Order: sequence, then structure tokens, then C-alpha cells
Amino acid sequence: MSNRLVILLLLLQLSLSGCASSGKVTDERDPWEGFNRSIYSFNENVDNYVMKPVARGYQFITPRWIDTGVSNFFGNLGDIPNALNNLLQAKPLDFVGDLTRFGVNSTIGLAGFFDVATPIGLEKHNEDFGQTLAVWGIGNGNYLVLPFLGPSSIRDGAGWVGDFNSEPYYHHNDESTYYTLLSLDFIDTRADLLGASRVLEQASFDPYTFHRETYFQHRQNLIYDGNPPVEEPSLEELDLLNGLELEVAPPK
Repeated sequence: MSNRLVILLLLLQLSLSGCASSGKVTDERDPWEGFNRSIYSFNENVDNYVMKPVARGYQFITPRWIDTGVSNFFGNLGDIPNALNNLLQAKPLDFVGDLTRFGVNSTIGLAGFFDVATPIGLEKHNEDFGQTLAVWGIGNGNYLVLPFLGPSSIRDGAGWVGDFNSEPYYHHNDESTYYTLLSLDFIDTRADLLGASRVLEQASFDPYTFHRETYFQHRQNLIYDGNPPVEEPSLEELDLLNGLELEVAPPK
């Protein structure tokens, strides 16, 4: 899988080197806007006709406590790549904390089905190889919407290679077990995001632009561990925020 992903990213970068939006580029970070919008539309159709119905069905038939347990299970597996990336980012205390979390939840928490580490003060981190590349000075590169995977960038797309290879179940010898776990992970994650989808569906602004802006803000926040440098919002970002407030704010 990782080899196919590398090839995909290289082909995308080569094919898009001269490809820009048909018209004026509205954001210098997104010179491939025309192509990205087409992939965004494809992903939206896949989500609307496949992922969202499956996620709703999963949420409907799955008891809440089991749904929470499944999310905890995959979150526990995620502490392994978290630990690896904290080590690569020269954060030894966070590295030890992640390994301790994994050990506690894998044993006392019954293979991670119960999160007993958080209540005792072991903080959950969210690290990936894209953040690690950023810490070591690699810039975002152009914005890039990946098929099925969604918003990304050249740097973070390359980071997916490390992310896939660091997932514990990626190395499972039984392919059927691997694909079952991978599918369950995707479905469980999509079910957890159904509430956020409903908010976006009610918004009147351009969802593509909103996804792009929130992606960059979210990544910046992750890279700086919740303390990014303060920057003045652009007029476009202010318009997006104002539009969101008008759509989702409860009536007075």
C-alpha cells in the first residue's frame, strides 16, 4: 500500500506541475485549485453515497458503549505512531508518556477498549509524520486534495507514507484481518464526524474554501502543539467565520 501511495503522490506532483485553476488563482497556497476541486467533488460523492450511509447504519446498530470502545481501541493503537513521531521530534517526555499510555490501556484497559490512561493524567497526543517533517523545517508545499483521503499538502501527503507504515495493524500478516481493521477504523471515524458534517451542510459559504482554510489552521495548531504564532486573519477567513456564526448561532 505504501508503494502505491508513493507512486500516486509522485504522479500527482508531476501531472500538476503545470496545472492550475481555470481562471484566477484565489489563494497562492492552492495553485491547483481546479484539479483539487474536482477531487473534492469526487470525495464528496463517495462520502454522500457510500461513507455517510454506512457510518449512519453503523451508528444506528452499534450500542454507544461499543462505539466508544471501538474508538478507544483504535486510539490506543494510534499511541504507537504518536510515540514514534514524538521521538523523531525530540520530545522525550511525550514519547515516554505515549508508551506509558499504550501500556496502561493495553493491559488495564483491556486492549485499549477502555481509556483508563486519560483519567489518571496521561495526556493523549496527536502526532503524525507530516508534523514531524514540519518540525524539521519542511514547508507545506502546495495544497493538495487526495482521492478518498481528503485535504492535504505535498508535505503532509508524503507524510501519509510514514503514517500508514507506522500503524500497528498495517503489519498484520493476515490481509483479511488488516482490511477488516482498516475498514472499521474508517467507518468508526466517519461515524464520529457525522455531527460536524451536519453543521457544514447548513453553512452557506463555499465548503471547498472552508475545508482548505480550516485544514491549514488545524495543521498549524497541531505542529505548534496548540500554541501557534498569532497571525492576523485574512479578509477571506473573516468572511468564512462570520458566515459560519450566522448559520450555526442559536437564535436569541
